[in-house]
Amino acid sequence: MAVVGFDVGAQSCYIAVARAGGIETVANEFSDRCTPSVVSFGSKNRAIGVSAKNQQITHANNTVSNFKRFHGRAFNDPFVQKEREKLSYDLVPMKNSGVGVKVMYMDEEHFFSVEQITAMLLTKLKETAENNLKKPVTDCVISVPSFFTDAERRSVLDAAQIVGLNCLRLMNDMTAVALNYGIYKQDLPAPEEKPRIVVFVDMGHSAFQVLACAFNKSKLKVLGTAFDPFLGGRNFDEKLVDHFCAEIKARYKLDPKSRIRALLRLYQECEKLKKLMSSNSTDIPLNIECFMNDRDVSGKLNRSQFEELCADLLQRIEAPLLSLMEQTQLKVEDVTSVEIVGGATRIPAVKEKIAKFFGKDVSTTLNADEAVARGCALQCAILSPAFKVREFSVTDAVPFSISLLWNTEADDTEGVHEVFSRNHAAPFSKVLTFYRKGPFELEAFYSDPKVVPYPESKIGRYIIQNIATQKDGEKSKVKVKVRVNTHGIFSVSTASMIEQVKAEENENLNAEAQVESQNQQPPEDDNSIQQDNSEAGTQSQVQTDEQQTSQSPPSSEPPSEENKNPDTKKTNEKKSDQPPEAKKPKIKMKNVELPIEANLVWQLGKDLLNMYIETEGRMIMQDKLEKERNDAKNAVEEYVYEFRDKLSGPYEKFVCEHDLERFSALLTETENWLYEEGEDQTKQVYLDKLDDLKKLGTPIEARYQEAEERPRILEELGHKLQNYTTIAAEYRNKDEKFSHIDETEIMKVEKCAGEVLEWMDNVVNAQAKKSLDQDPVVHSSEIKAKLKELTNICEPIVTQPKPKVDSPKEENPLNGPGDFKTEELEEDKNAEIPQQNGECHPSDQTTTSMDLD
Repeated sequence: MAVVGFDVGAQSCYIAVARAGGIETVANEFSDRCTPSVVSFGSKNRAIGVSAKNQQITHANNTVSNFKRFHGRAFNDPFVQKEREKLSYDLVPMKNSGVGVKVMYMDEEHFFSVEQITAMLLTKLKETAENNLKKPVTDCVISVPSFFTDAERRSVLDAAQIVGLNCLRLMNDMTAVALNYGIYKQDLPAPEEKPRIVVFVDMGHSAFQVLACAFNKSKLKVLGTAFDPFLGGRNFDEKLVDHFCAEIKARYKLDPKSRIRALLRLYQECEKLKKLMSSNSTDIPLNIECFMNDRDVSGKLNRSQFEELCADLLQRIEAPLLSLMEQTQLKVEDVTSVEIVGGATRIPAVKEKIAKFFGKDVSTTLNADEAVARGCALQCAILSPAFKVREFSVTDAVPFSISLLWNTEADDTEGVHEVFSRNHAAPFSKVLTFYRKGPFELEAFYSDPKVVPYPESKIGRYIIQNIATQKDGEKSKVKVKVRVNTHGIFSVSTASMIEQVKAEENENLNAEAQVESQNQQPPEDDNSIQQDNSEAGTQSQVQTDEQQTSQSPPSSEPPSEENKNPDTKKTNEKKSDQPPEAKKPKIKMKNVELPIEANLVWQLGKDLLNMYIETEGRMIMQDKLEKERNDAKNAVEEYVYEFRDKLSGPYEKFVCEHDLERFSALLTETENWLYEEGEDQTKQVYLDKLDDLKKLGTPIEARYQEAEERPRILEELGHKLQNYTTIAAEYRNKDEKFSHIDETEIMKVEKCAGEVLEWMDNVVNAQAKKSLDQDPVVHSSEIKAKLKELTNICEPIVTQPKPKVDSPKEENPLNGPGDFKTEELEEDKNAEIPQQNGECHPSDQTTTSMDLD
């Protein structure tokens, strides 16, 4: 089972996989561990990643980038409309009012939703991971910004589903970074000790996020998060672009913003300039050739000038840091260290601002680009049964407070209750108890819309159905479970109605858990709710009870079941003073599951999702077919150029003049065809062309290879023959070394060696009469077969070991009484004498097993 973490960024993506040796960030087909978040559409296929990035300027209208922040948003969203002005491609509204892009694909106009575009990017990341792991990838963990709302998170999950990925968890960027930091730390305080507080700061391409985390041994708890969703590296790029646009307009009378290609080139150069200024404080030149109207432009900037341009952006860094400290009630002295990640944190002025706020140097122990992906892979390994990972509990936090709204039955008033406060532990479940006579509706929304970077505060409406009054006409007790799950998404997960059923006489009921008095009445005020909580960590679940929460006065609230146990002693006393009463029938409480109708702010319909899955499948197949077609075409082109060079080089002696002229003409004809009518043909046409070329080229290539290999094998055969012939001659000369071999065996060696020698002389003489441009008389494979035959017959005979001969035993003559004879002990006789050539005695030798990296 593959374990993969995807960091899907606004500008670039990283893939981390878990192996037996740890976590590894994998490279794509260009040997680059960074895959640009770019998708480009062509007349035959799609280009994704590096190849799409290379087409961004030449195919600007059909190349889609910076689309991550459009997830879960409506087309008329103010943020979408503002971003629309900066894009090189067209945004269009989809049927579900979502954001789509209009592109030309397969020479036809197509509209793709932002979920489909992200799915295309995930297809590329999945393919890269599979090529690296050599196995299918299904389970994964995908990163999202911590400020993403429910609608945006659902949209990302839909994109993963389109590709066939099983997203085990949508993990907040900063939580992934914290996990990557903490799981390798061996010096964390024990669980009962004061935790270590670490602040993580991330400034990426489009957002600024900060997180405070408490670490103990084998666990981390997110204390709070803060962010500026509209402050990132691209804002610094825009400052540079605006500066040079004004300069170019003044010096060269050119307006880069009037042409999208010129503007994209300027963005690329400004991004490079920003990176150079981060490591160099001197003046850095900017030069662009043939910028507009075949004119070159140039300029220069240094770090101090850059910081002046971006002074307002640098001032915005402090606000999220202050917000974080206020939320968590932490002091600067409480923070042990400050870890920074993200590409934009490499800007010296950004580092200085962060360090100045906390009064300590920032730490760069984590990989600024890959930390998120590595954290996601670690989380995936923890969730996967295929890997055994050091036990480490992760408790995240709810980024925005969430409330529920409902209508009462008594009057037209509304009940409101905050079920999850900001920075509440997540994932987490709560059970709310209502008393109703019929179906009712719950509306979930963000309590403080001002801090949510999304125009809609509403999360969704949930209708609890099939509620009926009890048989006695009283209100039914309804338990509703609300939850923030591992993806950070709020939901009303289950609802159940407590129904009173008369128990059979012979049925044995548990009095403490299943029996309630018939006289118990629901409260008159149906606004009151009973709340139970259960917290679920990454690896374990802990259930806790909290104080009841209600909109009505405490006197009208129903008693909790835990407090319904009466004082048994007082009850017994009262019963002894009163006359016996008639036995009341027992009542059994039964849980009835209730259906929930959810109307969410953002959710792709099942039919639409299935259509997207089918469309993505067709496009993947088209990309595969186009790749095979291009590979076949490239194979023909490569064969033409390679053989033409070799015909005037190493192959020149192995082709006759007639065949050379014929083959050269065919190569030239094929080359011309490739760049004319052969420019766009089917895969089979290219395969047929390659076969036609190989009919003439393969014999030439084979003659060359035979001429290279044949002498070497003949020489090896000659050495073997000489060796066996020498041994036979020495045997005939009564050499003691071979005296143990039977004569009939030696005769076999002589016969075989003689036959092979005769065969070799014949083929060598016949081959000598052939020219190099003619097919050889004998092939290397035949010579190898003869060599194998000779070796199989002769080698076992000539390598026979001599038989062992026991040395005679010595006996001492008896010289009279008291004399004795001595014999060699068996273990002494068979003992081997240790060698004295510098090696140690065998009994002293030791073997050390080492793992070398």
